[in-house]
Amino acid sequence: MKRLGGVWQQLVSFENLLLAFTKARRGKRRRNSVALFECNLEKELLQLQHELISGTYCPGDYRQFTIYERKPRLISAAPFRDRVIHHAIMNVIEPTIDRRFINDSYACRKGKGTHAAVARYQDYAHHYRYALKMDIARYFPSIDHLLLKQKLRRYLKDPRLLGLLDSIIDSNPCASTPFVYFLGDDLLTHLERPVGIPIGNLTSQFFANVYLDDFDHYVKEELKVKAYLRYVDDMVLLSNDKDQLAEWRESCRNRLASERLTLHPHKAHISPVRLGVDLLGYRVFPDHRRLRNDNGHRFIRKLRHFAHAYAQGRLSWADINPSVQSWIGHAQQADTLGLRKRLFSTIVFQRGRT
Repeated sequence: MKRLGGVWQQLVSFENLLLAFTKARRGKRRRNSVALFECNLEKELLQLQHELISGTYCPGDYRQFTIYERKPRLISAAPFRDRVIHHAIMNVIEPTIDRRFINDSYACRKGKGTHAAVARYQDYAHHYRYALKMDIARYFPSIDHLLLKQKLRRYLKDPRLLGLLDSIIDSNPCASTPFVYFLGDDLLTHLERPVGIPIGNLTSQFFANVYLDDFDHYVKEELKVKAYLRYVDDMVLLSNDKDQLAEWRESCRNRLASERLTLHPHKAHISPVRLGVDLLGYRVFPDHRRLRNDNGHRFIRKLRHFAHAYAQGRLSWADINPSVQSWIGHAQQADTLGLRKRLFSTIVFQRGRT
């Protein structure tokens, strides 16, 4: 596999940094950090360019917060100037490296996404009777830094670019995850092998695909699984033979252990496709899909909160509308017309109404 090189000058060019700023700003123009950066745009970009060229760039401190969607999830938000760097990196390396991923990897890739993944599953479900649905326990907090860096060096060869990526990997602010011992580990391994990348970085989404790319090719090329798809760490394999799926599950468990990852102990189930599979916010059947109940309940609570804040003047419709439109786009992919009609007829947005 030929490694990508000769992209450093393109990465640090003012034109690339300006494009990266435009992408990082998208949907966030009202934030103070973005507005301040934009007020001194040329100066800020030239400073970033100088730090990259001189080798003095260092990632800043993350802002951490927890979101509650089915389970608590710690999000680490990088400073805006760092997010510009993340986009600048992706502008130059993603188009080439993305071509090496399997077609049925759907997270954070152009032309893919959740809806394409669900549609692909339904296409497979028309041809197979059983599905094995699996996910990885604490995937982002478990990604091994040493293995990730080794994998990146199989794709890239510019030492300055690799050093920049290493600094982003090493900047992980997350609290240490409970250590899992793998074959060959000793009592000091957890001190010598840092793990975890922050949920929230654009680069983390890319790193997550790089980290599991070997596993994807193992499933497709060594296990010879014809019907397989992955979205981040949600994986589905389909077959007409339940015993074959059980065999593949153990093979996948062993292969993931070689990547220092573990299957979630309660989320590796084989079931008939006619009963539906929980996948990416839906209950998916071969011929239709339903919105998961918890998804609808969470949005109702969020919409009521929005309506109350709008009535008090704490939020404008411009603040609220992106979240509403995002949920509608997700919900209308399922059988939710009645739910949407009831929801938007009963929760009213009106100033002064509490």
